[in-house]
Amino acid sequence: MHFLNRITLQTPESVELEFLLAGIGNRSLALLIDYIVWGSMLFVFTMIVTIFNQLTTGIFQQIFGIQANLWFRAIALMIFFLIYVGYFVFFEVLWQGQTPGKRYTKIRVIRDDGRRESIQQALLRALLRPVDDLLTIGFFLILLGKQEKRLGDIVAGTLVIQEEYLVAPNFQVSSQGEEFVAQLLETANIAQLKPDDFALIRDYLQRRKNISPKAKAELSLNLARQTRTIIDLKKLPPGLTADVFLEAVYLAYQRQ
Repeated sequence: MHFLNRITLQTPESVELEFLLAGIGNRSLALLIDYIVWGSMLFVFTMIVTIFNQLTTGIFQQIFGIQANLWFRAIALMIFFLIYVGYFVFFEVLWQGQTPGKRYTKIRVIRDDGRRESIQQALLRALLRPVDDLLTIGFFLILLGKQEKRLGDIVAGTLVIQEEYLVAPNFQVSSQGEEFVAQLLETANIAQLKPDDFALIRDYLQRRKNISPKAKAELSLNLARQTRTIIDLKKLPPGLTADVFLEAVYLAYQRQ
């Protein structure tokens, strides 16, 4: 059994990111919360369909004939299936790897390379969930696997990690970076920065001393541009370097 299991991933840019896997406890609690919300939605839908069917059966039969009930049940079953599968797909796409349960327990689905989960991966995970849950395959795979993956994760190429990434920096933060944090929290949407984005910034700041000046300048500039777009920052103070900006973003993420 793995508790607080860490995993190191390599991005397409050849940057190594370290994440803390969610663990069976957090995932079970998240699933329980999701099943309560999800089950409530299905129950309400079933009750509405039942009442509507009882009130309109006679009318539909007179207009459309005896096959009206069959069509009504087929449509209701299709909508039921869409809710059954769509709940997890909808929230994981909308909240970038989180459902209400995952958000409460502060865990998130990401790709095997550390990037955000795609809609195709969310759909694969949702379609394989009944197999994982009903046959308890997922439980044993998470419990025994080094990467704590259920069948849906294995097929989709995803991981479930802990969202909290508040760690003490092992690098020097400049005074300029410290000064810019307060302004950044006021003018930028730091909440848009996700754990994989934060981990990429942290990894760069930790390793920048070992990178050649030319590669460092290019990498820091590209990373700063991407980060600025993500947090929707309109203006930067004149003379602020990419490194100082990334330091400030790193600190702002932890203090938000």
